[in-house]
Amino acid sequence: MSMDHSVKLMVSISNSRDKANRQKVLFLCSRNSARSQMAEGLLRAMYGDRYEAYSAGVEATSVDPHAVEVMNELGIDISGHRSKRAEEFRSILFDIAVTVCDNAKAKTMCPICGTTIQPISDSPMAKTIIHKSFIDPATSEGSEEEKLAIFRQVRDEIKEWITHIFGDSIN
Repeated sequence: MSMDHSVKLMVSISNSRDKANRQKVLFLCSRNSARSQMAEGLLRAMYGDRYEAYSAGVEATSVDPHAVEVMNELGIDISGHRSKRAEEFRSILFDIAVTVCDNAKAKTMCPICGTTIQPISDSPMAKTIIHKSFIDPATSEGSEEEKLAIFRQVRDEIKEWITHIFGDSIN
């Protein structure tokens, strides 16, 4: 069984057990400026009836205006989002935490959540931790249109992954 298939099965099974209560999902990345912000907006827009979406980073910066622009293209407004540090969520036990750092930086930059009821340092806690690698579009170079193309590509990859993992194929 592939990793994505087992994650999808786990998420779908937990969906069917408790439809009345929305599951809390935290998307984590290094600066909470693009990938995690887009993932939060996408999950909320696509499956907000089943999930409460949040995002945070190792450090807080600002929401990248390119992320706001490409999300607006889908009719999703994340202009009111703010960049948050993971420590802001240390008192919350999430059902799922998803790290979206690219694999090359995952070991040094991505925040890791505790999976126990006892808090570890200032990290948020989660019952399940998933890592899905997406390149960081905020580091892209080139013309404005080339940068937007990278943001669109990453947005679409995140959307496809969210549909695959959080969509209802079993229900």
